[in-house]
Amino acid sequence: MKTKPIPVERAFTAWRADPEYVAAYAALKDEFVLASIMIAARAKAGLTQKELARRMETTQTVIARLEGGRAKPSTRTLERFAAATGTRLRIAFEPAGTARMIGPVRRVKRGASRGPTPPAPR
Repeated sequence: MKTKPIPVERAFTAWRADPEYVAAYAALKDEFVLASIMIAARAKAGLTQKELARRMETTQTVIARLEGGRAKPSTRTLERFAAATGTRLRIAFEPAGTARMIGPVRRVKRGASRGPTPPAPR
């Protein structure tokens, strides 16, 4: 039996009509944003996944998982990523419901101050 391909746009239109699909897609949106920012930072630094992995003392497979959105990086991993790409890690809280992309990645000198250390929780 021969199968007939479905045009991608027609499939997406049908999926977008499904509330479960829409909810699942929205839940993953932030992970996709983080992954795309990480890819852009690596590319701007002129590094391959393998070169980045070597700088972070990890494997290319780990970098691929991070960039594919299949892994949620720890703050420590993001700090190592920033150091390896010559960027600065910035984490911010925003009011719920705001849709804002994180600004451009900027380079800083190694060893530059990251600001005051917050107090330890009691």
